[in-house]
Amino acid sequence: MAPTMELEAKNIKEAVKTACNKLNISQSELKYDIISYGSSGIFGLGRTKKAKIRVMMPEEQLTAESSEMQTRVSPLGSDVEMKEHVQSLIRETFNDTQVPAFPDNPQSLGKDVLRRIVDSITTGARISAEEDNERILFNVNGGNSAILIGKHGQTLEAIQSLVEKIVNKHNSERVRVQVDVEGYLEKRKNNLIRHAERQAKKCKRIRKPVTVGYMNAHDRRIVHLALKNDRDVKTHSMGDGFLRKLMIFPEKNAAPGHR
Repeated sequence: MAPTMELEAKNIKEAVKTACNKLNISQSELKYDIISYGSSGIFGLGRTKKAKIRVMMPEEQLTAESSEMQTRVSPLGSDVEMKEHVQSLIRETFNDTQVPAFPDNPQSLGKDVLRRIVDSITTGARISAEEDNERILFNVNGGNSAILIGKHGQTLEAIQSLVEKIVNKHNSERVRVQVDVEGYLEKRKNNLIRHAERQAKKCKRIRKPVTVGYMNAHDRRIVHLALKNDRDVKTHSMGDGFLRKLMIFPEKNAAPGHR
């Protein structure tokens, strides 16, 4: 195995630049794996985390022919890495000292922020916005929707959270922001309600607790609301962290076998 070295910097671009300087080679000649993507909040939000790469040391001075070798980058192995990747891309897109284009217009500011985030991840995406008394809803269509959504919607939730934080940081009144991609949230909601109702029927039939699954806060709320009027069962979240187990328990006064 070729010898390696690890380097840290505020982002991947800076880490690669440092490696090239240390080895006195061009970026096209550098071979490396990404261990972690640097991340930090935008406009002063969130914690800062350095990017880290593992560089394959050249065994000898590379010739002009070898400079045509392509840079090797490890794929994102988890949704945690994808969320960090999103934050890293956002940090490179935004400067903490940059003044937002529309600081007094929450919808325009949110759309501007979301546009830059989406464009740093995929191409060809279209963004529309609608507003009511409760929220501002941004709809993203086109582009690579799978990457924007992520496993269990974790990337989408990270994007929404960041857009909402920036909008509210520059607005005197609290504004609720929701970001959807290709109608994912509505489809997810309908699937969750059907699944919850099936599990509730099973719980009442067998008179034992059943598991709905490990869910984020948004999905748990959908299930809680879907079953809140069913007096024969109750829902309860268990555990800590981003994903928590959601359980359905039979109520004591429910008739056995009630459906």
